[in-house]
Amino acid sequence: MTTKQIKPDFSWSQIDTILLDMDGTLLDKYFDDHFWEEYVPKIFAETNGLSLKEARKKLLQRYQSVENTLQWTDLDYWSERLGLDIPELKCKVDHLIQVHPYVTDFLDFINSINKEVHLVTNAHSKTLDIKLRKTALGSHFDRIVCAEEIGFAKEQPEFWDKLATHLGFNKNRTMLADDTAKVLRSAKQYGIGFLIFVARPSSRIPVKFSPEYPSITYFNELIF
Repeated sequence: MTTKQIKPDFSWSQIDTILLDMDGTLLDKYFDDHFWEEYVPKIFAETNGLSLKEARKKLLQRYQSVENTLQWTDLDYWSERLGLDIPELKCKVDHLIQVHPYVTDFLDFINSINKEVHLVTNAHSKTLDIKLRKTALGSHFDRIVCAEEIGFAKEQPEFWDKLATHLGFNKNRTMLADDTAKVLRSAKQYGIGFLIFVARPSSRIPVKFSPEYPSITYFNELIF
């Protein structure tokens, strides 16, 4: 049974600050899924004389052991752990990095109504550099914050309190858009006033609305 969409219901006059996730929210998560699930296992298998199946099994165990922590997105950690130059490998497939439809339209709209907008991502700073070079989205944001700068991943409740101190926003008048339910739950626990779930993080998977949060497929749904 498909979850029915809970549509966003707010006025922009209620919001001063917008926090936007990057991977899956602004950018098509197909790049990340392909990189970690297909490309890295292929290179890891070739480097270590393993079958692709064996490589995938080993990597999945390692991925799961650090899920929802800063290590999961730390490219230096994975380069050392896997014996591969992960930033270099990302650059080899960076043609797959794509901005979701209507993202730039939305960012232009937000800038036109004079809201503060910050990119807030768990992505490692090296990943961020690669993606901002490829997409040229950086100029749309007042601030860009990586979780490593805060010292916690967004799934951890401590992240939001530190971020609020860092950016100086009023949580009751702040919106967060993210494609990860755990992140939205953590932000809700802290008290972020408006939460939006991005229901199609990857162009290769079907839309899946959240049963808990207002959902959008594309950001044109928030241009009003």
